[in-house]
Amino acid sequence: MNKLYLIPTPIGNLEDITFRAVRILKEVGLILAEDTRTSKILLNHYQITTPVIAHHKFNEHQTLNAIISKLASGETIALITDAGTPAISDPGFLLMRECIRNNIDIECLPGATAFVPALVSSGFPCDRFVFEGFLPAKKGRLSRLETLKSETRTIIFYESPHRLLKTLTDLAAIFGKERLCCIARELSKKFEEIKRDTLSNIIHYYKDINVKGEIVIVLSAN
Repeated sequence: MNKLYLIPTPIGNLEDITFRAVRILKEVGLILAEDTRTSKILLNHYQITTPVIAHHKFNEHQTLNAIISKLASGETIALITDAGTPAISDPGFLLMRECIRNNIDIECLPGATAFVPALVSSGFPCDRFVFEGFLPAKKGRLSRLETLKSETRTIIFYESPHRLLKTLTDLAAIFGKERLCCIARELSKKFEEIKRDTLSNIIHYYKDINVKGEIVIVLSAN
């Protein structure tokens, strides 16, 4: 039966994948991968030999119709990204929406997502939170933060290493230097780091450090 599976992949440690995910990746006819080179590391580790093609933000509009045609003709396909759950700050939404329009079954497996362990590890309230993903790199960046100024829930952002200090500085300007913050970096990997402090102290801590790895910023509620 034709179906699109959205399958979360480990955000670091290769053991953080479910038995069901591995089984389905072996059973489907095709795997769509954000980066085939990155995905091959995981697939080879679990001896998954299913054919793999690239599906990412730079080609998803061009490949969309061909993938829908494959699904409509009866093929079963799995979508994975470099790490985490597809469509969470990663490709997936466009394909999923088109599947819904074409009455193609979709099944999203539970699994790894970076912001959940970051939120829990922060020590901030987890009962109510807002996930903002990546902030705009330039245009609309500060205005987006201004709209969150009165937010009473814990706020979560994703950020790249080279923009971390700029983002922290912008957060301090909007929310105040004494707002509590948690940086979760390289989650589940060898050099995992959880840093909790005021924005002012965290800015000082990272000022002279060559930061690497995937980063989640968790900001305490107002």
